[in-house]
Amino acid sequence: MKTKIPFLLLVSALFVLFYSCRQSAPADTVASEPITYPRVQEWAEDAVIYEVNIRQYTPEGTFRAFMEHLPRLKTLGVDLLWFMPIHPISETNRKQGLGSYYAASDYKAINPEFGTMEDFDALVDAVHRLGMHMIIDWVPNHTGWDHVWIKAHPEWYTQDSLGNIVDPINPETGESWGWTDVADLNYDNQDMRLEMISDMLFWVDKHKIDGFRCDVAHGVPNDFWVQCRDSIYKRQALFMLAESEIPENRNNGTFVMTYAWEFHHLMNDIAQGKRQVNAIDTMLAQSRERFHKGYGMYFTSNHDENTWSGTEFERMGDASEVMAVLSFTIDGMPLIYSGQEEPLRKRLRFFEKDTIPFKTFSNAPMYQKLTALKHQMTCLQTKVEGNTVAERINVSEDVYAFERGNGMDKIVVLLNLSSKPQETTLTKGYVGLYNLFDQDGPESLPSGQAIALDPWDYKVYTNKPIQ
Repeated sequence: MKTKIPFLLLVSALFVLFYSCRQSAPADTVASEPITYPRVQEWAEDAVIYEVNIRQYTPEGTFRAFMEHLPRLKTLGVDLLWFMPIHPISETNRKQGLGSYYAASDYKAINPEFGTMEDFDALVDAVHRLGMHMIIDWVPNHTGWDHVWIKAHPEWYTQDSLGNIVDPINPETGESWGWTDVADLNYDNQDMRLEMISDMLFWVDKHKIDGFRCDVAHGVPNDFWVQCRDSIYKRQALFMLAESEIPENRNNGTFVMTYAWEFHHLMNDIAQGKRQVNAIDTMLAQSRERFHKGYGMYFTSNHDENTWSGTEFERMGDASEVMAVLSFTIDGMPLIYSGQEEPLRKRLRFFEKDTIPFKTFSNAPMYQKLTALKHQMTCLQTKVEGNTVAERINVSEDVYAFERGNGMDKIVVLLNLSSKPQETTLTKGYVGLYNLFDQDGPESLPSGQAIALDPWDYKVYTNKPIQ
């Protein structure tokens, strides 16, 4: 026998159900159109990223002390701040001194050396008030040995045949990477995966960060990043940077940006006379064939390169400036590392306090011109799909000349990537161009006319003045 439900009771129940569904679902998940990945906000299209090493940035090494630099970085033209890991550092098996930022003991806490959670929230607010954005370094491949998960959930970690938790292993050799201060996480465990995503969302929901730079992203199973993508992007658009050069990390929309490692090493080799400029064409063609979404992050230095491989002056010598220009004008997004605007001429110790000696900021004018170029020339925008790409406009083994244009804006870049004076001719002619670094008036670059360049010289032209 069927039971009849009173009409008013039925209407009331339906109203409650409808209202509760509306309340529980984020506003941007009920859109009529399906979400496409990666899901990135428009501000990223002309952004310049800056890596912040809080420990070494100021004598105090705190969030509050760093905040005093925010107006300067805004003037420099920085849009996106990437903060190296902000979490407490494990005491157990600590490498030395203050330990590695990448040996976290709690994903949901703040390193007390840097300040408090209230200090961090004040930093986030200050960044956003200035119209900038911020991502934090996330270390999903491993944790410190006294992480809160170690005792509570040993099954969340990789274990040997005797049940001992192990440090990360190189899959190609079966031997330890030597990262003995961290314990390897077990991505076969679904509960660990869910808790990892929950901890990431803690920073998005409660502390309003704009995304993550994911450490050793290439060492984590790609299906986890798909799982993470589906959980995070459905809530809101975020900027996701992978320490990876695996095409799948971008092609399936899990990350919008990956490292341009190969290009970085190529720049070092050219600066050291080991390779010639035509290798750039080959590498760019290979990259465009392999990657179908997103873009690369181009850099002359970062925290790893500076500490372990040397400053850009050690690796690139007098070519450091021309390589910086190349990193700003080629296909992807440029990175500035902490102190490069000074410039930073020493390797920063990784495990100890080693303050950046800010004094003159003598490289700041160059970076200001390059960031203005990035912001004002739409042909340099980084889009998820459909970026303009560099078109080679000369034939030379030493000078690299290229054009990027989109029908509205155009840049022409000439780079002498050798230690000797060079001449080159262009396969195209141009009129009414403005020299980014010498804006006296419009210039012409006739096709076939020899153009002289000093050693490691560079010229950047635009079809409109850059303010």
